[in-house]
Amino acid sequence: MTHLEILIFALVLDALIGEPENLWHRIPHPAALMGHAISRLDTLLNKGTQRRIAGVLALSILLVVTATIGILIACLPDFGIIEALFAAVLLAQKSLTQHVSAVARGLEISLSEGRNRVAMVVGRDVKALDENGVTRSSIESAAENFSDGIIAPAFWLLLFGLPGIMIYKMINTADSMIGYRNEKYAEFGWTAARLDDLVNYIPARLTGLLICAAHASTYAFKVMMRDANLHRSPNAGWPEAATAAVTGVAISGPRTYEGFLTDDPFVHAEGRRDLIPADIDHAVNALWRSWALLVSLLILVWVL
Repeated sequence: MTHLEILIFALVLDALIGEPENLWHRIPHPAALMGHAISRLDTLLNKGTQRRIAGVLALSILLVVTATIGILIACLPDFGIIEALFAAVLLAQKSLTQHVSAVARGLEISLSEGRNRVAMVVGRDVKALDENGVTRSSIESAAENFSDGIIAPAFWLLLFGLPGIMIYKMINTADSMIGYRNEKYAEFGWTAARLDDLVNYIPARLTGLLICAAHASTYAFKVMMRDANLHRSPNAGWPEAATAAVTGVAISGPRTYEGFLTDDPFVHAEGRRDLIPADIDHAVNALWRSWALLVSLLILVWVL
């Protein structure tokens, strides 16, 4: 199979099956193996005075090993079937939407349950969040992870096949584990954080454009172009601004990290700020609509 055929197959398979929990109870998920490798190198190398150099070394080892495994799998005489199955595992459309939708269902039970469920998809302090905060956080996470978990992996798979998506996932996983600006990781995780910004630069902007196109919304495009750079992240603002505009809500804004309240500006500040669980469902529907446009475009290219 070509890279395009592998991508189409993987996107559809992921959307149909998602993450079969019974399987991952029996064997380790590839992302879990990546996380274990990162953790081991963190323990071994994140010490001493030359931590930035150690971080470069750690990430270099991880990427060389990942690329080698990806190339070996791609060379198997299986007509690309294993590549497609492996790629489907590394995509996350169904699992993303399931986790985000679960926040809405949790809020319908109680605020406490909503907080518990949103804690599974965001990295901020959720203890003080009200219903607006929980809803806003889940929509932001959905938009950002649509870029990181679907569009960016698909982009690198289309360009470089299985090694491309595997390398991307390793970088993204490393950033999520060690790419923090704190005393422990400011130096050691610097390379992972900067490289994650780089590999997401184009996909994040394509994600925002895809969301706008899926809703045929010039308004969303204008909001995205205006507000994307208000976000603290060089990339997350693009899908978040587009999603905020098509759902009619204001997101981002002040939030609490490690006990400190930030003064981040709102994205799509003119949108509604009094949010309800149905807004999460609206955002999830917007992402499925964008996914459907992506698959349709890929199939069209394949047919032509």
